[in-house]
Amino acid sequence: MSDSSRSRRPLAVFDIDNTLADTAHRQHCLERRPRDWKGFFRKAPADPPLDRGVALALEAAAECEVVYLTGRPEHCRADTLDWLTRHGLPEGRLFMRGNADRRPARLTKLEALQRLARGRELRVLVDDDELVCQAARAAGFPVLLADWAEKAPELRLAQEGAGRT
Repeated sequence: MSDSSRSRRPLAVFDIDNTLADTAHRQHCLERRPRDWKGFFRKAPADPPLDRGVALALEAAAECEVVYLTGRPEHCRADTLDWLTRHGLPEGRLFMRGNADRRPARLTKLEALQRLARGRELRVLVDDDELVCQAARAAGFPVLLADWAEKAPELRLAQEGAGRT
């Protein structure tokens, strides 16, 4: 698809962890102190897909440019791109957290959404983080809370407190 035809399509923005990818098998890495961040991210390629999230992304791709917006650090880019391809997700740009960026996900993702939406229709943000969804909704973006994954309190703390995912 050419850049000009892509720029005319509305955007559908998808989070990855606990929206498209089930992180339950690696949550134990965040439950110990100190948290095992290397182990947590090293296990990400083994995440099973979440059928509902994948189906929504495939459906959105019919009308929208699909964009992935994750709190995963940049050093996970190759594994994340490979995971998206392996699980048949639509091709799309991938926006990740800088390796040293420890700000809460609700701030980093809102900044990215605002940049993405300049001159473009943002049709939907699909994310499992309630605080990210609240911030996006307050900024006027349409939001779908991804509530189909098992609750992950340690991941939520990591998103907001540690700024790690």
